Amino acid sequence: MTKHVFVTGGVVSGLGKGLTGSSLGKLLKARGLRVTMQKLDPYLNVDPGTMNPFEHGEVFVTDDGGETDLDLGHYERFIDESLTQDSNATTGSIYEAVIAAERRGDYLGRTVQVIPHITDEIKRRINRLAGEDVDVVITEVGGTVGDIEILPFLEAIRQFRLDVGRQNVCYVHVTLVPFVGPSAEQKTKPTQHSVTELRSRGVQPDAIVCRSQDLLTSDLKRKISNLCDVPVGAVVYCPDARSLYEIPLVLRDEQLDRTVCEILGFDGGEIDLAGWEKLVERINQTETAVRIGLIGKYVSLPDAYLSVVEALNHAGIHHGAAVDVEWIQAEAVEGLLTAERLRDLDGIVIPGGFGERGVEGKISAASYARQNDIPCLGLCLGMQAMTVEYARNVLGLPGANSTEFDRRTPHPVIDLMESQRNVTDKGGTMRLGAYVAQLRAGSQTARLYGEEVVSERHRHRYEFNPRYRSRFEGSDLVLSGESPDGRLVEFIELDGHPFWVGTQAHPEFKSRPDRPAPLFMGLVAAALDRARGRNPQLPEISADPALSEAR
Repeated sequence: MTKHVFVTGGVVSGLGKGLTGSSLGKLLKARGLRVTMQKLDPYLNVDPGTMNPFEHGEVFVTDDGGETDLDLGHYERFIDESLTQDSNATTGSIYEAVIAAERRGDYLGRTVQVIPHITDEIKRRINRLAGEDVDVVITEVGGTVGDIEILPFLEAIRQFRLDVGRQNVCYVHVTLVPFVGPSAEQKTKPTQHSVTELRSRGVQPDAIVCRSQDLLTSDLKRKISNLCDVPVGAVVYCPDARSLYEIPLVLRDEQLDRTVCEILGFDGGEIDLAGWEKLVERINQTETAVRIGLIGKYVSLPDAYLSVVEALNHAGIHHGAAVDVEWIQAEAVEGLLTAERLRDLDGIVIPGGFGERGVEGKISAASYARQNDIPCLGLCLGMQAMTVEYARNVLGLPGANSTEFDRRTPHPVIDLMESQRNVTDKGGTMRLGAYVAQLRAGSQTARLYGEEVVSERHRHRYEFNPRYRSRFEGSDLVLSGESPDGRLVEFIELDGHPFWVGTQAHPEFKSRPDRPAPLFMGLVAAALDRARGRNPQLPEISADPALSEAR
């Protein structure tokens, strides 16, 4: 029978429930268990697809086209499993399902209430992930204990233990043990209050993960144990780590996985983290650094580009280099500012986005990178900006643009597909999820992937306009990947340039710390070459084949 771990948080938001759950998932997988994960989000939006990136951060896309919370990116990177849209449930989607059922008459005229109808729907969402091929489902409850929004979720997970049996459920609570300067003491009172609030909702934690800057003494652990009714061995210390990929090792040393296995009745098999330890060791030994400029519209909230940054880090780990990301507001990269902002970079990433703001800056950055041999990777809107730039400045198509930004452009090199133009529902024109592409044999892109048929995830509406295909095919801009039917351009690259590559996809979503996304590996390799060309004294560090292989 599938077992369940529920991760809750208290005291303050942002303590790292997602990373704690992801790290625990990594540890349980390393013990040979089959693990999947889920996020329950308390907001009323049906999904984060229409939410402002400044508020919510990145929208993570699954293979089946789910627009989900960014924590699913952490889940996938740690447990190395491709999740589905079932791994993210919001209050909005839950109420939407219940109201739809009421309108259909499914409740046979009964009064529809939070208990049992909403809580039953929450439990149904949790049970969706259980099955014969899953040993453990780890479910993170978003928000903080005490928030009014998460009360139905707490009630649902309380009931869940009764439904499936106490031996099949484990509650892990993440909390804060702050250090108060004037008294020079670590304070357990916030943890006590948080656990008291959780217990008032009928949920008694089985383990408490304490975030603290300083080491928890055995006396403090005993105090928390006594006051919160948790065994002292289940009080876990989790400090800030140098790298987020160290967290599984920290929690292993605190024996969180052993505690959870004992509670759920799993045999304590040997844990194998040799590969992960090597990964962390390589991270901590990197000395050479490359400067990658990220030309974005939402750079004031780095979480809006979380998977892009992690994909850069994964490529850096593979090449034995640290990646220093320079956050550059796209609106600032225009005209005379371009050279000043970009000339000292080793590489550039132009990520995705929606809306007109900052697009001309992205186009300017693509132009500067092309003309000055700076390695450049364009993702989604970034590829479109590269296409527009090349059309304007090389192919001699003045005013070339995307119809997303200029409906009257004389040269719509980026446009909606013919079949999408009369669709009134914008969601209906989105290309979401995994799509297959055929790469051109011998192209730079094909060499990086090591194969000619690849699959990457998408989240976009506008496409390379096939009516302009012949204009590009006779130039140095190579259409290096397309949909199997030849209708859609998926990858472009510039012949003779160290690395000027764009993709309509979001390869960052499938990148893993020990299996980096190929295009990001190519970008960082080219950036290292540029850095060494400008500074020959930089040490040569070979890529570690044990940490990465082409997909």
